Amino acid sequence: MKEPYRLRINGGVLSPGELKYICEAAEGLGLNAISFGSRQDIIFPEQIDESKCNEFDKIKFVKPKRDGIENIASSYVSAEILPSTSWLTSDKYLYVLEQFKHNPMLRINVIDPKQRLVPLYTGNVNFIASEHEDYWYLYIRLPGWEKTKMYPALIYSWDMDKIELAIENILIEEPETIEMVFELVSDAIDTNNRTVDKPLEVPFYPFPYYEGMNRIGTDRYWLGLYWRNNRYDIPFLKAMCDLCSENKIGKISITPWKSFIVKGIPLKSKLQWEKFLGKFGINVRHSMLEMNWHLPVNDKEALSLKKYLVTNFDQNDISTYGLTFGITSYESDTYNFTSIVIEKNKQPELKGDFKVRDTYNLLYAKNFDPNTREYIMHVQDVDKVELPGLLMELSQLYFEQLGTEREEDVKVIVKECIEEEVYQCAECLTVYNEIYGDITQDIAPHTPFDSLPETYECSLCEAPKSSFDKKVLVK
Repeated sequence: MKEPYRLRINGGVLSPGELKYICEAAEGLGLNAISFGSRQDIIFPEQIDESKCNEFDKIKFVKPKRDGIENIASSYVSAEILPSTSWLTSDKYLYVLEQFKHNPMLRINVIDPKQRLVPLYTGNVNFIASEHEDYWYLYIRLPGWEKTKMYPALIYSWDMDKIELAIENILIEEPETIEMVFELVSDAIDTNNRTVDKPLEVPFYPFPYYEGMNRIGTDRYWLGLYWRNNRYDIPFLKAMCDLCSENKIGKISITPWKSFIVKGIPLKSKLQWEKFLGKFGINVRHSMLEMNWHLPVNDKEALSLKKYLVTNFDQNDISTYGLTFGITSYESDTYNFTSIVIEKNKQPELKGDFKVRDTYNLLYAKNFDPNTREYIMHVQDVDKVELPGLLMELSQLYFEQLGTEREEDVKVIVKECIEEEVYQCAECLTVYNEIYGDITQDIAPHTPFDSLPETYECSLCEAPKSSFDKKVLVK
């Protein structure tokens, strides 16, 4: 199957005017629908006449495997409607995303760890908000790396673009460790890094329901729309863009689940929107059973398998609230980001017309939380007919252990870290924790504060060592 044309949508955010222009371009290229990708990009699901692409000068058509250009994913879509880091507002996302002026060759994520809708670690370069305003953890998984590694410094919001570009530029060096990446980037550019004073904590939330009309505050609503075939009709989208403009709604957000969300619908316009959806016959009451799936784009076989499994769930009244499912294959190079993964095996090479049935493996994330990035093999080489029962078994296991393992983990942490000595800058409240050291000033981990040179300065405000006071953290 030929690779489809995609459109980069920076952070999965675009204006109604931009979306309408894309729809008009798709119409001009002979399409009647567009699709959404797992990295919040827009996909033209059918082959188009490439010679006509130049007629639409506002659109950059890309094929990632051929062109090497990737989309930036972000959790902007979750701002205001899901749990969030207090300083990471919708406006802040837009300011941060705006600084990325180049065409990235690596997958970039800009993510709030307190939401659940957008996965954290699916990029090569993953910026994850910290509790310090305008500072981000950076988790890197370069091409060829098996695991994601934490960069040993917090990144300043306005350095994100140049740090990512510097990482792209050092790929020629083929860095094998995160320490090599840090050294090469530090040599190449000046940054306003901040010391990592504590590990990233990612709270667990069940996967949210993201469809239908939902209230924000007292006078606004947000609308989530999901179509099971991932083919969004152009006449509907164009009319919706006009309605957004009429209601002074500035942004439309694409999710990684091949759906989109419109935020900021005025209370007085709620009935108008409901009538609009009814006019086009739009269903906004899909079951969670079928909404929490990630499938390859335009993969009819995967869609058929999903329908088969969801039908079995429905017939057996199985709840999957909080779980997510993905269908992948042996040849896929995508990064898993669902609670449960159904992996199709490669068929053996056979001579003649002898045929064998497809077999599958079932994997599940540790604690059923894909943010752990650890997957456990549940069963291997099972037939399609065995999958429904095994998936129901996994769903029951999820509810049985929900919260249990996390409580045990927390108890262990409390026993080991009842009290922790740190040193805090009296000027800007930056913390020096000897566990992490201060890589920004070549201070190795496990270096006691008393062993720091007298010339040591705060990595953020440059206050002298004498400005630091001992503090005891009780956890």
